[in-house]
Amino acid sequence: MKKSLLFIVYIGLMVTSTSIALIPTDDFKVTEGHSIAFKSADPSGKFKEISGDVSYNASSPTSSTFNLKIPVNTISTGNGMMNKKAMTKEWFDEETYPSIKFKSTSVTKDGKGDLQIKGDLTLKGITKECTIPASVSGSGSKITFKGTFYVNRIDFKVGKKSETVPDKMKIVYELPVSK
Repeated sequence: MKKSLLFIVYIGLMVTSTSIALIPTDDFKVTEGHSIAFKSADPSGKFKEISGDVSYNASSPTSSTFNLKIPVNTISTGNGMMNKKAMTKEWFDEETYPSIKFKSTSVTKDGKGDLQIKGDLTLKGITKECTIPASVSGSGSKITFKGTFYVNRIDFKVGKKSETVPDKMKIVYELPVSK
């Protein structure tokens, strides 16, 4: 009896894992026209580059994956001295940690039809789980993901507590991808 039950469980797991693996996703690359900006009273700016891979299926968004990278040295605050300071050990420590990375762990669809992309955000060598909301537009070979979320810079040891720089930074992004 135990062997029969174990066999049935084994077959069930095989069928489930095979079904999940057979959900087709399309592979995309980040394209020109992307933007990732951080906004606060001071500082505000953007990162000029972002790269990575996205596997996405509009019919089954839960099978999607996001693997993105932002080179820290592409920061642009509109102030050259501030850009240089952002590269220092106190802030992004670009020499040791040249990139900000995000790798999704799950994707769900909310009640409004937008995506909730949960994943690991790595900044300055510290990885924290975060959820990034995304509206989706386009179809076929060109899709754009857009959204707004917040990152607490203190959680990642980016700078020190300050009366002039807020702890939570608002991130606004637009991520066009194509096949």
